[in-house]
Amino acid sequence: MRFDLIFKHADMFLDSIVMTLELTVASLAIGMLIAMPVAVLRTMRLPYIDAVLRGYVFVFRGTPMLVQTYLVYYGLSQFEFIRDSFLWTVLRSPFNCALIAFSLNTGAYTAEILRGAIEATPKGEIEAAQAIGMSPLRMLRRIVIPGAFRRALPQYGNEVILMLHGSTVASIITIQDILGAGRTLNGKYYLAYEGLVTAAVLYLALTFLIAGAFGIAARHLQAHLRPASTR
Repeated sequence: MRFDLIFKHADMFLDSIVMTLELTVASLAIGMLIAMPVAVLRTMRLPYIDAVLRGYVFVFRGTPMLVQTYLVYYGLSQFEFIRDSFLWTVLRSPFNCALIAFSLNTGAYTAEILRGAIEATPKGEIEAAQAIGMSPLRMLRRIVIPGAFRRALPQYGNEVILMLHGSTVASIITIQDILGAGRTLNGKYYLAYEGLVTAAVLYLALTFLIAGAFGIAARHLQAHLRPASTR
């Protein structure tokens, strides 16, 4: 292992960590904004709306994120009316293209996680809210959604980690993420594995931190479910 070359390019790897986190966090945030209304509307079973939302979820869960990113980055630019419109100011940026593809992808997965959590709401909680006169909107805001987030937290933690790992797709469209930095190091010095091993270690460290943070959050939010003697 050429540790001297790895440490020599520490700044490049630090910048790549920032880029990876920016892309991942922004995608997850936008994906959550997409997922929440999709999940709620899907539980309502509105005929035509549900068909459209079901199609969105099916397409983005049924195709690889690599293909989706290629279609946004390379596919949309083939249309002249897009290049001549205001959309081109957004789509000409590799970061924006990756952000769009990643957000739509994680939005579909998160919507299904939340939908399952919402539908798992105990009937007793719904009946209690109705008994004290809560409106459907208030019940959704104060009972259903908070409870669904608590139940969905472990599954959503897995989605966050998968999104972090999936962000490696960004390196194929010239974004210098962690994997991109590793490939740059290997290519610059004709190395076999130093850059990739460094990237793997960084992803492991970030995964460890994310898993730990979600574990702490889950213990805090679900403390009321544990016996009093173990709290």
